[in-house]
Amino acid sequence: MTESIIHRVTTLDLAVQPTAWPFAEERRGEIAAHFAEKQRERPSLWNGRVLLGRDPVFTDGRLAATYFETDFASFLAWRDWGFPDPDVFNGFGMGALRASDGAFVMGEMAPHTANSGRIYFASGTPDLDDVKDGALDIPGSVIRELEEETGLGPADYSAEADWHCVVTGRALAMIQILNLDMPGEAARARIEANLARQDEAELSAIHLVRGMDDLKPAMPRFVTAFIAQQFAPR
Repeated sequence: MTESIIHRVTTLDLAVQPTAWPFAEERRGEIAAHFAEKQRERPSLWNGRVLLGRDPVFTDGRLAATYFETDFASFLAWRDWGFPDPDVFNGFGMGALRASDGAFVMGEMAPHTANSGRIYFASGTPDLDDVKDGALDIPGSVIRELEEETGLGPADYSAEADWHCVVTGRALAMIQILNLDMPGEAARARIEANLARQDEAELSAIHLVRGMDDLKPAMPRFVTAFIAQQFAPR
């Protein structure tokens, strides 16, 4: 099992720069065939533009890295084939909703999505909508993804200043705790009502995590590592 390392930072310095990705260029034919196969399995998959990272450095409460643009098909192949380019990482923001009774609120990805069945906090692979003034706006990405997936907006929670950066293999989850002024069951009911109004919701179920006994195999390692830290004896 890949171990996770958690860095706690207050500043994210993520520059976006035009960079060629040799993996995507050299294996274009294989990538296209792989994506076509995945689209046959899940026709709603779309080959949009996404952002991946390079050269992460943690110093003095700050994460610095550079991001570059590529297509989703190349990202998916890189992920599915075991990360053949080890110099690249998938760095994304996550909004960890914490209810007033201490429960963390997670969503289960719907069958039509690329991560079907996986359970984690609201998140998404960064794309061009997340670029602001030449930098990757992870706080903005978290707000957008959370609203798209759950219907909750900034007025519904209070964001903590720190980011819990969980490094697990080639994944870097930048997790921000968002405190809700409602208990877990009320949060779940509100999100489920929002999902019911959507024609094709990204989430199929809502899970409450009140401790280590609530962890499930479908939760990625970076999520379970974060939860373990949160519920560790103080």
